[in-house]
Amino acid sequence: MPVEESTVRETAEPPQRSDEPWWPALRPLVRRLHFYAGVFVGPFLLVAALTGLLYIFTPQLEQAVYDHELHVPPSPTTQSLAAQVDAARDALPGAELNAVRPAPTPTDTTQVIFNAPDAPSDSYRRTVFVDPHTSEVRGVLDTYGSSQALPVRTWIDELHRSLHVGDVGRIYSELAASWLWVIALGGLLMWLRRKRNNARSLVAPRLRGEGRRRVLSWHGSVGLWACAGLLFLSATGLTWSLFAGENVSQLRSALSWEAPGVSTDLPSPATGDVGFDRVHAAAIERGVAGPVEITAPGDGAYTVTQTERHWPTQLDSVAVDPGTGQVVSELRFADFPLMAKLARWGVDAHMGLLFGLPNQLVLAALAIGLISMVALGYRMWWLRRPTRGFGSPPERGAWRRVPGRVLAPIILAAAFIAYALPLLGASLLLFLVVDVALGARRTTGV
Repeated sequence: MPVEESTVRETAEPPQRSDEPWWPALRPLVRRLHFYAGVFVGPFLLVAALTGLLYIFTPQLEQAVYDHELHVPPSPTTQSLAAQVDAARDALPGAELNAVRPAPTPTDTTQVIFNAPDAPSDSYRRTVFVDPHTSEVRGVLDTYGSSQALPVRTWIDELHRSLHVGDVGRIYSELAASWLWVIALGGLLMWLRRKRNNARSLVAPRLRGEGRRRVLSWHGSVGLWACAGLLFLSATGLTWSLFAGENVSQLRSALSWEAPGVSTDLPSPATGDVGFDRVHAAAIERGVAGPVEITAPGDGAYTVTQTERHWPTQLDSVAVDPGTGQVVSELRFADFPLMAKLARWGVDAHMGLLFGLPNQLVLAALAIGLISMVALGYRMWWLRRPTRGFGSPPERGAWRRVPGRVLAPIILAAAFIAYALPLLGASLLLFLVVDVALGARRTTGV
């Protein structure tokens, strides 16, 4: 039986707008939108949650898989950064040096980072891992992004981001992020209104019983606890998206919310090069210590930037004159605009980096909660089915019941959101077209 044949029978007269309180009029519309979004976007959410769950613990996986490249036995002697860079150059003759990450502890390797023009994108580098005590090259690996992700983490990251099919695959993750907040807020609103007089059933699912009511209690209770986290994942996930992400970037640029960069301008042309060791020492004198990345000077100054993205975030940076070894400019993370800080913290928390293991455990719980809610949602749909076919959607024509004073702002907000989140707008239009087509087919009996 086709889906539309299993729907409830339409009323003879279309429902009219009324002046009744806003929620009884609005509830059928919210319910129908939640239904369609859940049914059609659910698979995208499921894939995003499963791949995200796989990504969460990749930092630990990376440390285990690449132990030889990342770690060395401790030793009382340390080679100069210049000697380590020379060893890395010998491993990749002719490669263009990009940056150096000195070993942060005696058991870590130094990462000497080169440009990789043959890589899939500009975000990739080729990194030589050097023993800081002996200048022995421990390995050469392709790395990705500002976090220097190694191949295993990069592969899982691309799986989560685009399913390894490029920009076409990124549409799936943008659809998931675009609709997640809509589904979460709609479900939360219906659940709060349904259980507003029963606090216990609002926050705790039924442990006994069976059937659709018990499934609904689990779906609603899990959604209540996970809602804030899902809204956070949706908002931060959109910053990486293909279409909405461009709008976010333009907004941040227009409002000066972007992270600033330390100036690399020099007071006069540099003569000579003091080298990485002097530059590193100059940065440490200014308090830019710990894990850092020293970027090669090019036509300007060296830059030394902290890379510690755990809480408290340490992203101070200085620029050092290659001719004199003197610090010529500084930038402290404390001086970043508030929105730039929030964006940095949001992205790092989304990746599970900000608070370390507790952050990862919370993300894992959110991913498992989202997977369970999608499964429970489909289970409820199945339990509503007739003898044959699929469960029916909520009744049509719900929008006609919404008072004009409520419907007008909703339409304006929907138009603005559709502009800001193009895939959400396009898919919402598709839902409306499908809904109208199914309704017309039932009316004509085709």
